[in-house]
Amino acid sequence: MAEERKRRTIVIGHKNPDTDSICSALCYARLKSQVTGNEYVPARAGHINSETRYVLDYFQAQEPEYVETVKTQVRDIEIREMKGVDRNISLKRAWNLMQEVNAVTLPAVSDNGVLEGLITVGDITKTYMNVLDSSILSRACTQYGNIVETLEGHLILGDENAYFDQGKVLIAAANPDLMEFYISPHDLVILGNRYESQLCAIEMEADCIIVCEGAGVSMTIRKLAQEHGCTVITTAYDAYTAARLINQSMPIGYFMKTDNLITFEDTDFIDEIRDVMASKRHRDFPILDREGKYKGMISRRNLLGARGKQVVLVDHNEKNQAVAGIENADILEIIDHHKLGTVETIAPVFFRNQPLGCTATIIYQMYQEAGVAIDRQTAGLLCSAIISDTLLFRSPTCTEVDRQAAQALAPLAEIGLEEYASGMFAAGSNLKGKNDEEIFYQDFKRFSAGKISFGVSQVSSFNAGELAELKGRMLPYMESAQKTHNVDMLFFMLTNILTESTELLCVGAGAESLVFNAFHMTGDTGDDAADKKDNTVELPGVVSRKKQLIPAIMMACEA
Repeated sequence: MAEERKRRTIVIGHKNPDTDSICSALCYARLKSQVTGNEYVPARAGHINSETRYVLDYFQAQEPEYVETVKTQVRDIEIREMKGVDRNISLKRAWNLMQEVNAVTLPAVSDNGVLEGLITVGDITKTYMNVLDSSILSRACTQYGNIVETLEGHLILGDENAYFDQGKVLIAAANPDLMEFYISPHDLVILGNRYESQLCAIEMEADCIIVCEGAGVSMTIRKLAQEHGCTVITTAYDAYTAARLINQSMPIGYFMKTDNLITFEDTDFIDEIRDVMASKRHRDFPILDREGKYKGMISRRNLLGARGKQVVLVDHNEKNQAVAGIENADILEIIDHHKLGTVETIAPVFFRNQPLGCTATIIYQMYQEAGVAIDRQTAGLLCSAIISDTLLFRSPTCTEVDRQAAQALAPLAEIGLEEYASGMFAAGSNLKGKNDEEIFYQDFKRFSAGKISFGVSQVSSFNAGELAELKGRMLPYMESAQKTHNVDMLFFMLTNILTESTELLCVGAGAESLVFNAFHMTGDTGDDAADKKDNTVELPGVVSRKKQLIPAIMMACEA
């Protein structure tokens, strides 16, 4: 349960988000976070349009984070937060750590968190099976502290942070006369309690002597060792055991793998790393963050229990409008006011769908039901969404519930509905400096009916001249966009809010005729309107894409 509370949930609207999509995500994430105490993060699946930007700036609200896909990433699965170790720790200590945490791989990490290498159980066992010469301890640059720890000894004289980095390791089994012939300067000598042997090793300039079986070290030997710079270590082990164990004091840095490490970032997608992991014999793989710092380890077993991102959908419930990767996500809730779509879930979800003009109206109701106070910013965002989706109550999708919600929110937001709506719509329809693509996709949705696929974009404005200028620009662009997106038809609604009418631009074989049939306009004029081929259709009284245009086109496609 504790782990569940730590998981964050993304609250996100549809692609090409409008004001309702953005504001509903922001406000519902706030409500859920406040009510549950869990982390709910507002997100967006596309760029913010001019109208929404005006709203966010007016109420000084931060825009939701951009989420390109909700496909399962490494960060969504259980990462084994195994602490990195210093590359200078001994093989023995590394082995013990592996046994304690039941791991077969240890990561060596620098002081600033950078992964330096990996040591495995196999690497350690090879050090026992391979024949190593007597100089291996110095070539590995072994710290005296490691030797003391491995032999469970005591440092009588010397610096535990210094390194044994020259000479060989030998056992002083002969009498002192013979020892002189095989002890060289800088050697490490394992010996017993014989005073003569200790004295000989020091005089032959050994860098270190290890006195076994718990034997004492006289003050004379200590003084002489100090004068010669010789490190003195005592251990309770006998010479044979000490010789057998001493190789375990070597640092893992000498044996660990440092080149061509297979690592993954926490932002990598599970689908992409699964094949890589399956093709390698390694059991564990290190995970890095965006800055290349070590975070933990994962294994193939972690992928078996991978869970998708937790997601709440607002203002849509159709797969083709959802953020990429939604089929991999764990959808927890859907809050919407559109017709039922094609989103599938792997488990039952909380689904609230009401025939209202705006998703923000539903969220306003949920604030009231939860008894959560609405601050000015939240009130402003919710009210702006209602104004936008209902075209200030002019849209046929608008209900009395929407009107009452906006009128209740306006005082809390400290705005006048008419004056604020004029500024908001003017900002939304201000198309200066925008290219054709930006204009077309600022409020675009894709649909399908039977075998026909089509897309519909909409611009709503108080300015009739601005809409007329768009007509000449957008038709050539739409013809190009149709080929790019491989749809049968494209439509662009030029909606005049004041006259409550739409001039519909139509591109694609049969598009214009389909609209005439959808609205039963064939033959209504004396010229047989269906035969007009100027790619435009006048639709008086039509202002809503969702409630007026799309249902009519859908029915005509299926007729």
